[in-house]
Amino acid sequence: MKATEAAALPVRPGEDPWTPEELAQVRNQLQSEIAAQREELRESEDELADRLTDPVEGAGDDPADVGAKTFQREHDLALAYNTRDLLAKSERAIEQMDAGTYGVCDSCGQAIGKARLQAFPRATLCVTCKQREERR
Repeated sequence: MKATEAAALPVRPGEDPWTPEELAQVRNQLQSEIAAQREELRESEDELADRLTDPVEGAGDDPADVGAKTFQREHDLALAYNTRDLLAKSERAIEQMDAGTYGVCDSCGQAIGKARLQAFPRATLCVTCKQREERR
């Protein structure tokens, strides 16, 4: 991203504009996380597929074993769902960078804040809107 494009991203009053280096650092962090999340998803989906296709898996188990395996499978599915959600949010952040809309609050349309985005690059709400959401 060019210096003029990075500097055009929204910031809160009192914050310095984005520099291309700062934005590149956030982008690299997101891209690393995306690669790790994709690998994690692939591994968990492979494990789940292996368990579901094993014909002798669970044969002769007592009810406690069946319950424990069901709990573990639901836990694994929940983790995979969470990873998919984080992956989608990371990919959306990269898309917003490319579109020049990175850092705009989804709720109020104001700047999220550069410091917040550097700490949590997938943030989609400014601090005020996030606090309002959490109170509900």
